[in-house]
This record gives sequence, C-alpha cells and structure tokens, in this order.
Amino acid sequence: MMIATLSGKVAEKLAERIVLDVQGVGYGLLVPVEDFGGLKIGQSAKLYIYEHIREDSHELFGFTSQDTKYLFEQLLSVNGVGPKMALNMLSIGSLAEVRKAIAGGDVKFIQIANGVGRKVAERIVVELKDKVGLASTTDGLFVGSGSATQDEAVQALVALGFNLVDAVTALQTIDSSLPSDQRVKLALKGGK
Repeated sequence: MMIATLSGKVAEKLAERIVLDVQGVGYGLLVPVEDFGGLKIGQSAKLYIYEHIREDSHELFGFTSQDTKYLFEQLLSVNGVGPKMALNMLSIGSLAEVRKAIAGGDVKFIQIANGVGRKVAERIVVELKDKVGLASTTDGLFVGSGSATQDEAVQALVALGFNLVDAVTALQTIDSSLPSDQRVKLALKGGK
C-alpha cells in the first residue's frame, strides 16, 4: 500500500521538514523550499506524497502540486539522482525556473543544488531536456517536446547558442509560413 496524498493541518516547521497533523497523527514530510515557504503553521493543506522506503529508513516527501511531484519523479529517473538530491534541485528556484534550466541546458544553474556535480547536472540535461514539458507564459505554447523541437528555425537558433525556451520565444511573433532561414534572421534581429 502506498500513500498518495495527505490532508491535514501544518503543525510544525522544522528545517526543510514540516509536520502535517492528519487526524491526530503527525507525518514528517520533506518538502521543497518553495512549498516550505508557502505553508503556514495552522493552515490546512493537501500534499502529494512520494514514499522512499529503504531497509534502514522510511521517508515521506510532500509536494503542494502534482507538477512538482512529477518533476521530482522525473529527476529520480536519472542515474545517480536520489530523493534528497532531487529535492535539493527543486529547492534552487521555482518549478518553472528548474524546468527552464533543464530544457535550456543550463548546467551551471542546476549545479547550484547541494550535492549536484557537473557530470550529474549534464546527465539530467541530456536525459530530461525533452521531457520536462515547459509551458511558456506568453501564450500557452508547449515547449520541450513535439513541434517546437522539430522546427528547423528553433533548431538553428539553438545551434547558435539560444536555449530552447528563448529560441521558441524569439520565433513566436514571426510568421511561421516564412522559410526557416528568413525566420532565423528575423529572430536574430528581434523583429517581426
């Protein structure tokens, strides 16, 4: 049996852990910094749970959103990334910032996380950059998989040093019926 969610009141906040009181039972949950800051003592909360069970320990990780839990699980799929390291990565910025860093190949930003070296950061980028599903804030354009990464103009801008998100953003106001080379030139000029 697995715990999927817990709902209760935030009873205590200790370092990176909160205690969630669920009908008189206090569950100690490790949470990302963003969630830790947003949860207040006495507040009712529902957290999505990831259980990490080993021979010598049983830890519960809690997330206020399913999206954060999903990215946490994606990070765990990378060889060499354990739950504490994944939590550290989720704590270096907002969910959108972490996704953008992975999608854009920003290894230095990922290395800010405690315990993450260059090789692990590079492995995370290689394995997850096309899977993180980054939604652009401008018009709901879906970046990270599908048509955006298949666009020749996007690929050209990435080859010129743009990260994926910036390449898509630079091209979204340019007429997509134009030839790719013209779209790239216009994107580089910042025009329409």
